Amino acid sequence: MEFLYIGIIIFLFCLAISDIIVGVSNDAVNFLNSAVGSKTAKFRNLIIIASIGVFLGASLSNGMMDIARHGIFQPQYFSFAELITIMLAVMVTDVILLDAFNSRGLPTSTTVSLVFELLGGTVALAMIKNIQTDGALTFAQMINTDKALSVILGIFLSIAIAFIFGMIIQWIVRTIFTFNYKPRMKYLAGIFGGIAVTAIVYFLLIKGLKDSSFMTADANAWIKEHTGMLVLCLFVGSSIIMQILHWCKVNILKVIVLMGTLSLAMAFAGNDLVNFVGVPLAGFSAWQDYSANGMGVGADNYLMGSLLEPAHTPMIFLILSGATMVFALATSRKARNVINTEVNLTNQNESEATFGSSATGRRLVQIANSFATWLEKVTPLRVRNWIDSRFNKDEAILVKGAAFDQMRAAVNLVVSSLLIALGTSLKLPLSTTFVTFTVAMGTSLMDRAWDRESAVGRVTGMMSVMGGWLLTAVIAFAVCFAIALIMHYGSFIAMILLSLVALFIIIRSNIRFNKKAHEKEKNKTVFDQMMSSGDPEEVWTLLKGQIQEGTVKELNYVSNYYTNFIDCFVNENLKCLRRQFNTLHAEISDYKAVRRKEILALKRTDPTVSVQASTWFHLESNNTSQLLYSLKRISEPCKEHLENNFNPLPKDCAEEFAPVSEAFLVLLKKATDYVDKFDPTATPTELTKEISAYKKEVAVLRQNNLERFNAESDTSNFNIYILYQTILQETQQMADDLKHLIRAYTYLSTVKGK
Repeated sequence: MEFLYIGIIIFLFCLAISDIIVGVSNDAVNFLNSAVGSKTAKFRNLIIIASIGVFLGASLSNGMMDIARHGIFQPQYFSFAELITIMLAVMVTDVILLDAFNSRGLPTSTTVSLVFELLGGTVALAMIKNIQTDGALTFAQMINTDKALSVILGIFLSIAIAFIFGMIIQWIVRTIFTFNYKPRMKYLAGIFGGIAVTAIVYFLLIKGLKDSSFMTADANAWIKEHTGMLVLCLFVGSSIIMQILHWCKVNILKVIVLMGTLSLAMAFAGNDLVNFVGVPLAGFSAWQDYSANGMGVGADNYLMGSLLEPAHTPMIFLILSGATMVFALATSRKARNVINTEVNLTNQNESEATFGSSATGRRLVQIANSFATWLEKVTPLRVRNWIDSRFNKDEAILVKGAAFDQMRAAVNLVVSSLLIALGTSLKLPLSTTFVTFTVAMGTSLMDRAWDRESAVGRVTGMMSVMGGWLLTAVIAFAVCFAIALIMHYGSFIAMILLSLVALFIIIRSNIRFNKKAHEKEKNKTVFDQMMSSGDPEEVWTLLKGQIQEGTVKELNYVSNYYTNFIDCFVNENLKCLRRQFNTLHAEISDYKAVRRKEILALKRTDPTVSVQASTWFHLESNNTSQLLYSLKRISEPCKEHLENNFNPLPKDCAEEFAPVSEAFLVLLKKATDYVDKFDPTATPTELTKEISAYKKEVAVLRQNNLERFNAESDTSNFNIYILYQTILQETQQMADDLKHLIRAYTYLSTVKGK
C-alpha cells in the first residue's frame, strides 16, 4: 500500500510543475504590466529582467511553507492518509481552477485559491472526523479559521486602499509634472527618482528579502532597528545618483520601471512560491516522517504532529522551482493574455473592448458622471482651468505602441511597492495581484484614460476581474470540499480517476487555448500594424485587406450555419440545432470586436479617405451584422419549436423550400467569391440582378404559405406555418442584406488611399 502513497507524492510534484506554469501565467501581470504597457523595453528584455528576479527570489527563499503545513489545518489531529487526501484534492483543484481563469484572461489570486482550497479540503475531512468522534473533535480544534478570515480582510483592504492611493499619488504626480514631463524633470528628476528608488529598495528589503536564506534573525533585527537611517541614506544617495544620471541624458523613468519590475518579480517568487509548491513539499515532508516513524502504526492512524515544526526546504527544490518559473514566464502565451487584459483596462488610448458592458457597470458610471457634474459646478472656473491645463493628454509622451507613458508606469510600481511593504510591516495579508491591479486602475482613472466612450467597458472589466478574485474563494472552497469527500470515500480509485480527469482538463484546455491564441495572434498582428503605423496610406491598405478577409469569413460562416441549421430543423435534430446555435453568440461577439478595431483603424487613415469610406464602411459592416442577426431571428423560434415538440415542417413545405435554400446558398457562394477575388474594374450588376430575382421567388413562396395557412381548417399546424413564414421572411431579408453588402463593399474597395 505504501507504494501508492509514493506515487501520490510523485504526482503531487508533477502537479506542482503544472501549477508553477499556470500560476506564473497568472501572476506575471503583477510585475510585468507596467513595463509592458509603457513599452519601457522590448518584451524579450523585460522577460529576461523578470526572469532574473524570479529565479533569485525563488532560490533565495528559505522555503517557509507554514501556510501549507499548519496555516489552515491543525496537523496533529489528522492522520497521514487524511492529510495526503487533503493535499491531493488541493493540488487537483488548484491546477484546474487557475488554468480556467488564465484561459479566459482573468487574473486571480494564487494565495486566495490556495487558502480556500486548503480550507475546503480541511472542512470536508474535519466534518467526517467530527461525526466519527461524536463531536469529541470540534471544528475549532482542527481548523485555523483566523488565517482564512485575515486573507478575506486583506482582499477588501487591498482593493480599497490600493485604488485610492493609486488615484491620489497619480493626481499629485501628474499635477506636478503634467503629461509633458520632460521640462520639469530638469529640476525634479533627482527628488522623484530618489523617492522611487527608495520605495523600491525598501520594498525589496522588507518584502522581498526578509525571509531569504542568507538573512539571519540578527540581520532582520538590525534592519528593523535602523530602518529610518537606512531610508534616509537611501533617499539622499539615490536622489544624487538619479540627478547625475538625468544630466548624463539617462532616462531615469526607464531605470525606475526596470528596477521596480525586478524587485516585484523577486518578491513575488520569494513570497508566493508557497502557493505553487507548498502543498507538495508539505506532502513530501509528511511522507518522510511517516516512512521513518509511522509504518508500524499505519497511514490511517499515524498523526502528523511533525508538520507543526517550521519547514526547511532543500536548496535543490528552490533552484528547480526557480528554473521552472523562468521557463514558464518565457514561454507562456497565457501570461501574455493576462497581461493584455490589465493593459487594455488601463490604456491611455482607445483599445479593444475586452469585457463589453454590464448593467451594474453602466449604473456606476452614471453615478460617477453625476458626481463629476456636481463637482464641476462647485469648483471655481479658474481652478478647473488650471487643473485641466495640467492634464492635457495631447502632450502625452508615449513610446510608439505604448498603452500609457513611463511616468504612470513608474507610479504604478512605486505605489505598489510601498503598499505591499506597508502591508508586510503591518502583517496585513496584501496580495501582489490585488495591489498591482487596483493601483493600475486608480492611476489610469486619474490620467483621464477613462472617457465616456470606454468608461462602462473599463468598469465592467474591473468588476469582472475583482469578481473573479472573490469567485475564486467560493469555487476553490466548494470544489476542493467535494473532491476531498470523493477521494476520502473512494480511496485510491477515486484519487486516480480524479487525477486523470485533472490531467485531461489541463491538456484539453491548453490545446483549445493554443488554437484560439493562434487565431487571435493573426488578427492582432494586422490590427497592431494599423494602430502603430504612421502612414495613413499603409493603414488604409491594411484595413481594406482586413475588411476583405473579415467579410469573406463571415459570409462563409453564414453559409455553413444556414446549411447545417436548416438541415437540423427539417430533420428535427435538436442536439445538432443547439450545437449550431451555441456558436452564433460567440460569432456575433467576435464580429463586434473586429468591427470596433476596424473603426479605430479607419480613424487613422487620411481624413479625406476616412470621410469617403466611412459611409460605405458602416453600410458594409451593418449589412454583415444583419446577416448574423437574421440567423439568430431564425434560430431562436426554431429551437423553441423543437424543444416544445411541436409538429414538424410539413413535407410539401420542406420540398418547396429545399430548392429555395439551395439557391440562397449559391448566391452566398457567388457573393463570397466576388469579395474574395475582388476586381475593381468589374461590376456586381449581374449578381445583384440574380439576388433581386431571388427575392421575388421567395415573396411568391411567402404568399403561397399565407394562402395555405388561411385555407387550412386544422389549427394543429398553426405554429409550424407561422414559423415557416418567419424562415421565408428572414431568408428574403438576408438576400436583401447580401445585395446591399455587395454594393457597399464595391464602393468601399474602390476608395483610393492618400
